[in-house]
Amino acid sequence: MSLTITNLTKGKLPRLPFVKIVDAVLGKEYDCSLVIVSPRTSRKLNLEHRGKDNSTNILSFPLDKTSGEIFLDLAQARKECAQFERSYQNFVGFLFIHGLFHLKGYDHSSTMERQEKKIRALFKI
Repeated sequence: MSLTITNLTKGKLPRLPFVKIVDAVLGKEYDCSLVIVSPRTSRKLNLEHRGKDNSTNILSFPLDKTSGEIFLDLAQARKECAQFERSYQNFVGFLFIHGLFHLKGYDHSSTMERQEKKIRALFKI
């Protein structure tokens, strides 16, 4: 399987085709782990790895060329979705796709945005 999901919170993950999205972005051979974390854990990870002392919606950590981990803070996503004029479910999908492209090695750029847009269109996100 290309995706494992671990929910460390009481929050419910929106229904999205997570496995199909991973396969479309990274391929079936990529091992991806999605971990749902609390704002406290998100803040701790963000401070440790990025030097930023606040919670964040998503963090991506490539482990090697064929595996990586994504940490998603659903509470933060719920707070921010209106700012992006997206529903909560749509915003979680948007963030997940964004995180996958970071695992793929993309940095923020117009190229990354174009690739994300193609995947979002494919999955109507």
